[in-house]
Amino acid sequence: MLLEVRDLHVEFRTRDGVAKAVNGVSYAVDEGETLAVLGESGSGKSVTAQAVMGILDTPPGRITGGQILFEGRDLLRLKEEERRRIRGADMAMIFQDALSALNPVVSVGDQLGEMFVVHRGMSKKDARARAVELMERVRIPGAAQRVRDYPHQFSGGMRQRIMIAMALALEPALVIADEPTTALDVTVQAQVMDLLAELQREYRMGLILITHDLGVVADVADRIAVMYAGRIVESAPVRDLYKAPAHPYTRGLLDSIPRLDQKGQELYAIKGLPPNLMNIPPGCAFHPRCPMAQDVCRTDEPALYAVSPARGSACHFWRECLHGPEQ
Repeated sequence: MLLEVRDLHVEFRTRDGVAKAVNGVSYAVDEGETLAVLGESGSGKSVTAQAVMGILDTPPGRITGGQILFEGRDLLRLKEEERRRIRGADMAMIFQDALSALNPVVSVGDQLGEMFVVHRGMSKKDARARAVELMERVRIPGAAQRVRDYPHQFSGGMRQRIMIAMALALEPALVIADEPTTALDVTVQAQVMDLLAELQREYRMGLILITHDLGVVADVADRIAVMYAGRIVESAPVRDLYKAPAHPYTRGLLDSIPRLDQKGQELYAIKGLPPNLMNIPPGCAFHPRCPMAQDVCRTDEPALYAVSPARGSACHFWRECLHGPEQ
């Protein structure tokens, strides 16, 4: 197994209290596999990724339990110098806001080339040549002429391609893409997702795709993990999940996607708001918003029940959910 996250817990200590951002998350990604991690804002998707990468803001963030195994090594037991050697070379991250992630006063060629200078000991001239190759690989027109341009001189879609090129520069075994299509129009979103899928197949890398949009990952992911209030509430192969969700939250997310065969109908929306992570409700955290909630949901926290050997659902009534109850 390439990456295995086991029972990860992350909390943020603030003046107002302790926010439990990640509450026992476990998932795994193998070589050549794409795992999509879905959920609303604040569900713990990005915090989990930051913990895996070792870039969690500490303080106030703090890992309070669990293991992060990368190629068999527990990253949480490594010294910071060892973690730094792994970042970029063996595992990399594509951030959602490329304009903020890129240095505005350094040309994109120098930023791409720095990876080769620092990790591979290349000369600046050779690194610049590799930067051009990378820009061409992610289909940036006129790469040789644009390698000296600055981030603000590129469109949002082109900046995202530069971020992808930077992540893949050293051919890492694992890439985490955090909302890579945020703020891009639908056409550019499709182009970026197609490019990611193509490169993932070419390099045989493990890919974790973080998003809140089920429509984005339908044709890309192998498996999906749905997060809510810091927990994984459903994990399933992509086709199984789309065909018949086994958790009311997943069903709500799917029903919220606009469909061509429902033209003129009111778009479904999950009622209420995600819980305050400083005061997560007892029992199932989703019960205040769940149309299937019963008394047991308000008192007993559900385990991740085995729906099948490759599938789990943290719902007391997952069997009923599979049959599509009325909303």
